[in-house]
Amino acid sequence: MVAPVEGPVLILGAAGRLGRALARVYPRAVLTGHDLEITDGAAVREFVAVLRPSLVYNCAALTDVDACEEDPARAMAVNGEGAGHVARACARVGAVLVHLSTDYVFGGAKDGYLESDGPDPVNAYGRSKALGEARVREAGGDWRIVRTSRLFGPGENDFASQMRTRSLVKPVVPVIDDEWSRFTYLPELAGRLPGVAAAPPGVYHLANEGAVSWYGFARELIPNAAPVTVGQCRRRAPRPRCASLRNTKLPPMRHWREALSDYVRLVAGEA
Repeated sequence: MVAPVEGPVLILGAAGRLGRALARVYPRAVLTGHDLEITDGAAVREFVAVLRPSLVYNCAALTDVDACEEDPARAMAVNGEGAGHVARACARVGAVLVHLSTDYVFGGAKDGYLESDGPDPVNAYGRSKALGEARVREAGGDWRIVRTSRLFGPGENDFASQMRTRSLVKPVVPVIDDEWSRFTYLPELAGRLPGVAAAPPGVYHLANEGAVSWYGFARELIPNAAPVTVGQCRRRAPRPRCASLRNTKLPPMRHWREALSDYVRLVAGEA
């Protein structure tokens, strides 16, 4: 059950995967998608000043890693400076801000990262999200930064659904086996975020327990996954070798295999 808040709840980026999941947690929330461009600081400031929300979730972002590599200026504008516009607008009205970030702020040189570890991104997407985190901190106010990774959930066009689709039309599905991180089940993440909003300000990591490669996850989902290396794939942007998020501040989420079992049961029921 979601604890009541005094004023409106605002979900920015409500058209995205996490935004839609959060909207089910907060059915009375004010939702914005493409109708509010967070790169327009004046528009964001005016919208928040008029609404005067008590709680704001910033899920608005460019998340296509290769597209960010091709247009880093746009990535910086949305994921970096846009986050700053939101944070400053929230600070002006005293709203709690929960800003969503990513494991890709890390470079992958370690086997796992703590909330206290400093960003060292290796691609434009990671650099833009690291800038967003910095802008949120600089704005002051009552903020929480939540880093998460590899979202999957029923009804979404995500890695899990893409694997299921490819498995039906290809005899063998090649999947990268030398990049590791943690997968995160969308309904579970959305249900945990109100608890983060009620926690003290700071940085939090939320992902299902257990680090796994793309291939390790895929082989639990489809019968014809085959391991390949990063060197065998063509991708515009480099990725961290291992950006596993270690959660040391919140109750742990379930292991990813348990969450995947729930996902499989749900999608089987939709078929």
